[in-house]
Amino acid sequence: MKTIQSDNYPIYFDNSIDELVKFVERGHYSRFFLLTDENTAIHCLPAVKERFDGHDNFDIIEINAGEESKDIDFCIGIWKMLIDFGADRKSLLINLGGGVISDMGGFVASTFKRGIDFVHVPTTLLSQVDASVGGKTGIDIDSIKNIIGTFTQPKAVFIAYDFLKTLPERQILSGAAEMLKHGLITDKAYWEKLKESDLKTPSAELIHWSIEIKNKIVIEDPTEKGIRKALNFGHTVGHAVETNSLINDENPLTHGEAIAIGMICEAYLSHKKIGLSSEELKEIVEVINNLYPVYELHEASHKALCAIMLKDKKNQNGKINCTLLTQIGQCKLDNICTDDELCESLTYYASL
Repeated sequence: MKTIQSDNYPIYFDNSIDELVKFVERGHYSRFFLLTDENTAIHCLPAVKERFDGHDNFDIIEINAGEESKDIDFCIGIWKMLIDFGADRKSLLINLGGGVISDMGGFVASTFKRGIDFVHVPTTLLSQVDASVGGKTGIDIDSIKNIIGTFTQPKAVFIAYDFLKTLPERQILSGAAEMLKHGLITDKAYWEKLKESDLKTPSAELIHWSIEIKNKIVIEDPTEKGIRKALNFGHTVGHAVETNSLINDENPLTHGEAIAIGMICEAYLSHKKIGLSSEELKEIVEVINNLYPVYELHEASHKALCAIMLKDKKNQNGKINCTLLTQIGQCKLDNICTDDELCESLTYYASL
């Protein structure tokens, strides 16, 4: 059986839903709860629920899908449902869904009665290669992503590749952006493999490889004091673009689409500030632009985007902090970038 050991918890890949049932039974939990959204309830929940036939000590909690649900009001609703369903400290929360469910479910569990056990069953590519691994929980406030949260590790993660078959291509590509990031920051061989692969249908091998990269980083630095900051590449600009899109666009960017923009902008800053070659900058831009649609970034929005970046949780002493690339497969942490530099990077993206 293929398994990765993370920071005191296993990540299961083969027969993962069977392993989930075994995990729940071994845990002798008083009650367990399946947290899901309306999309996952249709496409994924039935396959999980049927495995628990014969168990009468669980309930299902369903929320609205989308980033808009990842706020304190929805957390309060979930906490109240846990109370109504009789959850105690010996209960388990199973987060069945994408990144929103992983982030928010982890936060809800880590704070309910000062913490109950939780596990992740990620159903999107983004949540499989990113949100479910590493122990970050979080919710948004005023559209500022993940500004409130904890570092709390799940008890296990269960990767079910079959769930990816339920996703539209756009959601697959959203997760692929994080896979590209993993190659860019630490593993050129992985980047080269991704370049020659069809990322609209990524293989189990590529997904496993990506999770291994992230897992190695978070084991070394679980609370983001050092090397874990490498995972922020593309996210300083990307999160601002994503937030701005959520506020203003009728059809907002996905997380991965915004991070793709952020990676181009921060690759440009890498070239200008710390020596990423023009050839590698061009390569990064070509790979990303071949996968993701061009997004109109108007100069009038630059000031608003920089204002959002100033609220980023990664900043130091009120200054905007980025992870940048010295070359493909290697990065440098803690690069302070000015408003002018960031606006220049946005202008560069808009010129492509």
